Amino acid sequence: MTNAPEPLSIQILMLDPDLEPPSYAHPGDAGADLRAREGFTLEPGERALVPTGVAIALPLGFVGLIHPRSGLATKHGITVVNAPGTVDAGYRGEIKVTLLNTDLRESMTFERGDRIAQLVIQRVEQAVFVPVDSLSESERGTGGFGSTGGFTAANQK
Repeated sequence: MTNAPEPLSIQILMLDPDLEPPSYAHPGDAGADLRAREGFTLEPGERALVPTGVAIALPLGFVGLIHPRSGLATKHGITVVNAPGTVDAGYRGEIKVTLLNTDLRESMTFERGDRIAQLVIQRVEQAVFVPVDSLSESERGTGGFGSTGGFTAANQK
């Protein structure tokens, strides 16, 4: 059995003190649930920018990634438009989530305080981009989207 690492301390400003702060549903979960600051309805195909009432101060070297909640996505077609959304370490404003209703028939209504997305905190590396005259060879080479296959001929119609 391994010991869990010490949790990372993240400063949080609750812009709406009556909302529950981000929280993990289960021990070991990667994503903390974000909640809607206001109620709203998403009609079929509609998107909305939803405030969460939360602002955070991430330490340098970390990023917050906004992911869809799997239950909303698989059962109701509600997803995050730019998934994952990116919260940079220098951002101090309210976290807002752009939700999209991909269901073509059913609308979805959310109440204030409903869980709408997940916030995953990860370490990131800063790169130094070095111009070169050519790149080393690789098995994939310059093959782009779909170049690794995975589809049968019947699916390529």
